[in-house]
Amino acid sequence: MQTNTRNRGFASMNSDRQKEIARKGGRAAHEKGKAHEFTPDEARQAGRKGGEKVSVNRQHMAEIGRRGGKSSAERRRATAQERRSNEGSQSASHENRGPESSGSSNEEEPGSNVP
Repeated sequence: MQTNTRNRGFASMNSDRQKEIARKGGRAAHEKGKAHEFTPDEARQAGRKGGEKVSVNRQHMAEIGRRGGKSSAERRRATAQERRSNEGSQSASHENRGPESSGSSNEEEPGSNVP
């Protein structure tokens, strides 16, 4: 006998309906005073405990480190490339300006030496 479970249960609902039900459940738990809210110390302790569990798997930790290193290197490379392209466009715009727009004229403006 085969049961039709495709149209039943929480997992078969669309995500908006799931969120709506979960939101109602969360509100009800808080109203009853049954919802647990972590203190900063409890959260710190739980995070430490989870970190210890994950870090036991050295292969997993090595993969995490490798991904982080690649990400950092890509970000540095992109930043350096962007900086080089910005410097190139700025130096080109400085070369296109004439001496009157450079702002570093050695000539004094008339009346500038009047007290």
